[in-house]
Amino acid sequence: MLRVHLLGAGGMGMAPLGIYLAQLGFKISSEDDGWNPAVREMLEHAGITITPAGGLPDATDLVVFSSAVAPEHSSRRRATSLGLPQVRRGEMLAEVIKGRKLVAIVGSHGKTTTTAMLITALQRANFPCGWILGGLFQNESLPPARVDAGEWVIAEVDESDGTIDRFAPEITVVVNLDWDHADHYPTLADLEAAFAALFARTKRAVFISDACTLSVRIAGRTQPQGAAKDLEGRAVRPTLSFGRTGDYSCHLLSDKLFGQTLALSGKFSVTEAHVQARGEFNASNATAALAVAEFLGAKIDAQSLASFAGVRRRQALLHASTLTVYEDYAHHPTEIRALLASLRRRGSGRLVVVFQPHRFSRTAQFKTEFAAALAGSDSLFLMDVYAASESPVAGGTTADIYAEVKKSGAEHHVTYLPGDDAGLLRTLQAALLPGDTVVFVGAGDIEQSAHEFVAALKKAEQREAEWNDFVGAIRARLSLATKLTEREMLGPKTTMRVGGPARVYAEPASREDLRQLLLEANRRQLPVLLLGRGSNLIIPDRGVDGLVISLAQESWQKFEVQPDGRVWAAGGLRLKNLCGLATKAGLQGFEFLEGIPGSVGGALRMNAGAMGGWMFDVVDEVHLMTLQGEVQVLKKAAMHVDYRHCAELHEAIALGAYLKPAANADATAIRQQIETYQKKRVESQPREPSAGCIFKNPTGTSAGRLIDEAGLKGERVGDAEVSSVHANFIVNRGHATSADIIGLVKKIRARVKSARGIELEPEVLLYGQEWRDVL
Repeated sequence: MLRVHLLGAGGMGMAPLGIYLAQLGFKISSEDDGWNPAVREMLEHAGITITPAGGLPDATDLVVFSSAVAPEHSSRRRATSLGLPQVRRGEMLAEVIKGRKLVAIVGSHGKTTTTAMLITALQRANFPCGWILGGLFQNESLPPARVDAGEWVIAEVDESDGTIDRFAPEITVVVNLDWDHADHYPTLADLEAAFAALFARTKRAVFISDACTLSVRIAGRTQPQGAAKDLEGRAVRPTLSFGRTGDYSCHLLSDKLFGQTLALSGKFSVTEAHVQARGEFNASNATAALAVAEFLGAKIDAQSLASFAGVRRRQALLHASTLTVYEDYAHHPTEIRALLASLRRRGSGRLVVVFQPHRFSRTAQFKTEFAAALAGSDSLFLMDVYAASESPVAGGTTADIYAEVKKSGAEHHVTYLPGDDAGLLRTLQAALLPGDTVVFVGAGDIEQSAHEFVAALKKAEQREAEWNDFVGAIRARLSLATKLTEREMLGPKTTMRVGGPARVYAEPASREDLRQLLLEANRRQLPVLLLGRGSNLIIPDRGVDGLVISLAQESWQKFEVQPDGRVWAAGGLRLKNLCGLATKAGLQGFEFLEGIPGSVGGALRMNAGAMGGWMFDVVDEVHLMTLQGEVQVLKKAAMHVDYRHCAELHEAIALGAYLKPAANADATAIRQQIETYQKKRVESQPREPSAGCIFKNPTGTSAGRLIDEAGLKGERVGDAEVSSVHANFIVNRGHATSADIIGLVKKIRARVKSARGIELEPEVLLYGQEWRDVL
């Protein structure tokens, strides 16, 4: 038993070949540097051993490698050192089908789908044949490869690496031809020569598309090798055409959601065919498949392709809801143009394309044509080139396609983030609108990106449904005075003036309404965040996926002097108002809070401080409500408070607190102290919108001093700027975004770390997120 090891076995050419070899009785092992889980499972099910990347087994007789696997690959190097024979996929395929009558499906675009359609039609007609597909069927109705006792084998034959010259088919089917693979065919003449030689080696018939002028030209000047001729000197082996005016002709009658109907004529024995596929190019593919099936003697009828399963990554529908998401293997400008035209006819919404170029050589060859083909989209997202083992070549990068798009003046609808495909997909999700059609296009690993995107999309849609249910359930349980809105913008409610919306925003009018909100959110395990006066925090541009509660209503603004001299300050009371009311009441000790742009609840949660004083210096007792709706009363001594933090309020909402004045004093004297603090603050802090001090002070020094000494005052990212007044403040110069601020935070931390070896820790909150996730 020959022991064969497959390199790059996860590829769509290699995996079916592996299954075919295993069925022939070879002992197969395989490896891949980036397995698709479904492909790996399929090979394991076929009895193929999976080895780690670089895990060439000692007991190996032959190595078969994908053309995408470079000679420098560790397993190829080891095979060379062991003296093992190494052959390409096409060479192995040609060898194992010797002695069988081969139907070779070849060409530039659509050969996998045409091969799959031919297999489907022959199987339905019970025509005995084996096959090796260059892909996977969309479902498990048919395997991608099968060994059969019959004399015929159907195989997709790839010309990209030159192994096409190893095949001598009985029948050759050319779906179409375009100059491609410039790394192997430097000129169009080289490609023509390869196919002319294939035509000449074909024994029984050549099928060509009547719409492909290149195929027609090659066929017109090619005679089969050693072929007999009739009395008039014509070759016995015919060249037959398919298409609108071909020997086997078709006309598209209808193209609907679940398939199309073709009118057949010419050499066809039937007049109509129903095809479970869409688009004119699939009409052509189906015509070719049905023509060859009939030529082989199989019985075809109108239903031969009515249950065609489709091929993975060929207009594969991944998701359909308010958005429709497809993926497609198209990687040549002609394929992309046809794909987008087909999708454009199907809907009225925007057509959004995510394109990953395949190979640097192809990108360099067709960058102008790619830009023109992609102009058929309404919005374009460009990923970096999938190298497929190639080294970069001049003019062959995604940036070169982007430059071509810019020349056309269409750059306004193009997004390209070099080296950040993950960020590109996040940007894509944020930009989509209901009714959009999204298609992921390319022959590289964009398939994985597409499936990850759809998984995230489904998760987001499930979350959206949960929020809709929450709003519907809670609204009836709240008093009319409570404000409840969806997607309320939060930026204007903050001192920094940046940030997106809250998924749900509430201003409860009472403790009971607050309790109901928390109980329902907790029951549904939905996140809850509290928003005070909006200081000391940065809200992400995309907003917050949570219930944001603000104690902004009048019932939360109470200031009440108690008989025992303490003061009840409700959680929503602004600190500025607290100081003003205390001054009027002749109560001293709260002056340091006057300039902090926050509320009592926020000051308690953060143990806010200024001018040498801290919030918990004046606290006696805190009333809070847990996120489970339970009210608790805690004395200061029972709470765990430290620098900018109160542990008990991390997962709770401060309803208010009893505060202890330092003393009774004349209002004028208190006001004078406040004015002194105000003057100091004006002199030392910026007036532009800010979130307060950005970083915590490291032990033994101040963050502001470190930033100043690093020469960062005035440093900007977008409209976010390090204040020239106080270096530990980032100010909004007018149109800053949270992305600008986060970018500036990263720059400051890196510069200070480089200069002083100190890693600054943010003091402001990244609302709804954790700093560690973005730094």
